[in-house]
Amino acid sequence: MDLRLRPVRADELDILRTFAQDPAFAPTTWVGFRSVNKIDKEFAESGFLEDGKGRLIVEADGSAAGFVAYWKGLYGVQGEWCEIGIALLPEFRGRGIGWRAQAMLTDYLFEHLPIERVQAGTQPENIAEQKALLKAGFTREGVIRAAEWRSGAWRDGLLYSRLRHDPPPEY
Repeated sequence: MDLRLRPVRADELDILRTFAQDPAFAPTTWVGFRSVNKIDKEFAESGFLEDGKGRLIVEADGSAAGFVAYWKGLYGVQGEWCEIGIALLPEFRGRGIGWRAQAMLTDYLFEHLPIERVQAGTQPENIAEQKALLKAGFTREGVIRAAEWRSGAWRDGLLYSRLRHDPPPEY
């Protein structure tokens, strides 16, 4: 399978709009309807490529399969890191695309940013994402108690990370 990450094109904004408006698209991360106006505005201003954050299309065999996102965080005074996330269209799930895209994004971030750590969070019930992160070279660090408000309750999260010196997976 030919897999690559690339900038978002205007004709692909509906993928991001669907993520913000359709609870069935990503049920384990659904937190309610969100405005799509911000999507259009951010694309017009930066094409989703800003200093410290971005979104890229995951392209599989020439088709847009979903998107990855990254954003910088800070631990203490000088501990910059990036967090990543992914959303794949339903027809592209379960084919090994997600873990490869996350590994590729992590490699990209280590190549272009002076960071030591890339992290990703997921939900305890999202077994597929937990497996994908492990395949992508991440290590489970632990449980973040009451990390997010979702579906009417505070829910725990799981934290994974990959450090610059950790061995990258083969993809």
